[in-house]
Amino acid sequence: MNEIVRLKETILKEYDRLSEKSSFCFQCHKQISCFNKCCADVNIFLTPYDILRMKRRLGVSSDEFLDRYTILPIDRNQKYPVVLLKMLDTEDIRCPFVSPTEGCTIYEDRPWACRMYPVGLASPNDKESPEGKFFFLLEDPICEGFKEGKEWTIAEWIEDQGIEEYNQMGELFKPIILHERMRDDSPLDPKKIELFHMVCYNLDAFRRFVFESRFLQMFEVDEETQKRIRDDDVELMKFGFEWLKFSLFGEKTIAVKPEILEAKKKELEAAKSSPVRK
Repeated sequence: MNEIVRLKETILKEYDRLSEKSSFCFQCHKQISCFNKCCADVNIFLTPYDILRMKRRLGVSSDEFLDRYTILPIDRNQKYPVVLLKMLDTEDIRCPFVSPTEGCTIYEDRPWACRMYPVGLASPNDKESPEGKFFFLLEDPICEGFKEGKEWTIAEWIEDQGIEEYNQMGELFKPIILHERMRDDSPLDPKKIELFHMVCYNLDAFRRFVFESRFLQMFEVDEETQKRIRDDDVELMKFGFEWLKFSLFGEKTIAVKPEILEAKKKELEAAKSSPVRK
């Protein structure tokens, strides 16, 4: 994680700050000499929506996807769990979804970071960058795509690469990872870390948690919402983000059933009135 902090500092200090109207030249295709080289020996952090799209494309459960294709880096300064795509243990340490000759085999459902390349997006806080988020170019020395001559604006690139849907889901995720409770010095306890990981990355486990535990007996979830989140992974993820705001930060995004609140109230009153043993 220290590597990420250093990269962030470098971007803020040294990279040109671009807007959606800024232009650049880039094109990638099979005939280019560096084809697929950018897909090897690289850290690709997966967003919740990345995992949703990839596991659905592969036709596997989120449990299986996480077990086969990801790793969980651990760092003492880490505020919440993050997921990395696991590279193949080969000489070139390449992405498991890249064919040497054909390129990305899950191209339509590739992760956000792959879609954005060579464009980067920085979303610093106000102290770091008063003007807010900005774009920048990742000009890797091995990449020949910048010499191809096709010109884009940042906005055109985002539209062409199908990034907007990913950005929309990312905006729903940001209030959680950028919450003030995530910025203080006290880390999440192990149970909350486990909950965060399940809701954000293991959707199938979260669906089981909602429908096969006492969840629906405890919380107000109308029938229409239940139907949507049972059948639709995107709706389940949106619901999960709201649930995390409740469970991690105490925000009133999910309503507890009145009978559960009443039972809890009586339990607390009973505890207060019971004699204290010395």
